[in-house]
Amino acid sequence: MSESLLALQNIEKSFGGPQVLKSLSLDVKKGEVLVVIGPSGCGKSTLLRCINGLEPIQSGKILLDGEEITAQGIKWSKIRQKIGMVFQSYELFPHKTVLDNITLSPLKVQKRSKADAVKAAEALLDRVGLLDKRDAYPRQLSGGQKQRVAIVRSLIMEPEIMLFDEVTAALDPEMVREVLDVMLELARSGMTMIIVTHEMQFARAVADRVIFMDEGEIIEEAEPGAFFEKPESDRASRFLNIFNFDEKK
Repeated sequence: MSESLLALQNIEKSFGGPQVLKSLSLDVKKGEVLVVIGPSGCGKSTLLRCINGLEPIQSGKILLDGEEITAQGIKWSKIRQKIGMVFQSYELFPHKTVLDNITLSPLKVQKRSKADAVKAAEALLDRVGLLDKRDAYPRQLSGGQKQRVAIVRSLIMEPEIMLFDEVTAALDPEMVREVLDVMLELARSGMTMIIVTHEMQFARAVADRVIFMDEGEIIEEAEPGAFFEKPESDRASRFLNIFNFDEKK
């Protein structure tokens, strides 16, 4: 890993009431896989949505490649080509095929040729084991397959960083592994990633660094081995005990 790719400086966010993010600062290096964990409602998903411009911040700065992307007049349509995001819900167009869902943005937003977009889409579908589903419709896919298509839809835009917001939360247990395997392969390929997850074993396997959040603040951050074996804060210890996490597994 080398230079910083993403920097958050004293981010504050509220929805008209209590603060959801409290003077939160964070630095993500190029090629780093950062896993964010914490109890429900602690601000994890809001953090990702602020990074991707889906939620405005009240104060602070977010910088990508040294450019302040929260500055006035920033065109988020261009920024979001650099910041891919995958949600719990797949948000695929039901009336379009897998291939059409994937190629829509590169054709409309990036103005790429159809031949180039199709070639890239097919290569990515092959990478995630779904090339044979290129002409299928979302209703013909399992939940795990839909989520892999959603990942490909983000990857085809060639983002600099990928954000994953609890992407396995809506999946049946047997479908979780196929999605996590794709994310693990992305991490090994050098993709910069911020992952919000409750899959603790996966978090330990994929993370370069783990951040534990509670009540809108970063309570603890550490390398995964150190965090899962001996968290420094009592709050993180109590959280991990809920999962009966065993570092020997």
